[in-house]
Amino acid sequence: MTEGNFVDYVKVHVFSGKGGKGSAHLHREKYIAKGGPDGGDGGRGGHVIVRGNENLWTLFHLKFKRHIRAEHGGDGGKQRSTGANGSDEYIDVPLGTVIRDTETNEILKEITEDGQEFIVAEGGMGGRGNWHFKTSTNQTPRYAQPGIDGQEVDITLELKVLADVGLVGFPNAGKSTLLSVITAAKPKIADYEFTTLKPNLGIVKYRDFKTFVIADIPGIIEGAAEGKGLGHRFLRHIERNSTLLFLIPADAPDVAEQYEVLLDELRRYNPELMDKDRIIAISKSDLLDEELKKELGQELDEKLQLPYIFISSVAQTGLQELKDKLWEILNKNPV
Repeated sequence: MTEGNFVDYVKVHVFSGKGGKGSAHLHREKYIAKGGPDGGDGGRGGHVIVRGNENLWTLFHLKFKRHIRAEHGGDGGKQRSTGANGSDEYIDVPLGTVIRDTETNEILKEITEDGQEFIVAEGGMGGRGNWHFKTSTNQTPRYAQPGIDGQEVDITLELKVLADVGLVGFPNAGKSTLLSVITAAKPKIADYEFTTLKPNLGIVKYRDFKTFVIADIPGIIEGAAEGKGLGHRFLRHIERNSTLLFLIPADAPDVAEQYEVLLDELRRYNPELMDKDRIIAISKSDLLDEELKKELGQELDEKLQLPYIFISSVAQTGLQELKDKLWEILNKNPV
């Protein structure tokens, strides 16, 4: 998945269908010159429905389709025949999509299951035909109800990536390199900050044909919780990951301090993120000899009391140990 076709935020203007009008028809046939009212009801207008689709990973298919309109209901006919209901219009979205009312910013629904449906705009009811209005004193009503107008709504669709593990770190910490080594994903890799501008997903192949999904989240900077840098555009993707993998380079001035800064940004954005399982991977560890690793390990043991692993994506060391640890955390059972 390239950055160009990963779309995680779209605004859509939707119109549900108008209900069909009822018929004011009077029954006429051979030898019956003045039959009673037999006008049928109008059909219901089509709904606009958001539907979860597990085969989608992005909102790209909606990028150039910003107006969605359902079909109007058919008009009623003679012999009490009801007009056809307008066909519903479906908006398929990836799992993990949040539906908001654009005007109020209120969350209407979160789509988390395949096939889950939510009506964002209900079709108008069809009008009743004139036979409903027949009474003993008004036996030939020559009027019927018009159909009710459909709804017109602005909605915002936000995708929060659903992954087992979310990669968290400062820009240029080596997240994309790690993803490219342990999965088949091909993220953009370069030696400058903010190479990754959109989340990348990769499937990690584990022992006995087991797999889990890992997401490379764009790099965090201080102040991201207030919207600095890429701010909320990527922090929301971390909310759906069950485990957070903090990636900190071995050449960082202070590994423990960098971890605390990252953790503080997540805490300020959403305190509930503190409930997720966390693990630290020290990347670029091929720069360290055994003595430096031991010193750094002792420092982390004292300051953080958190599981950590030394890895090198380039030298491909520590990667299987990292997979084992992540699998253990995801399944809460020792390997």
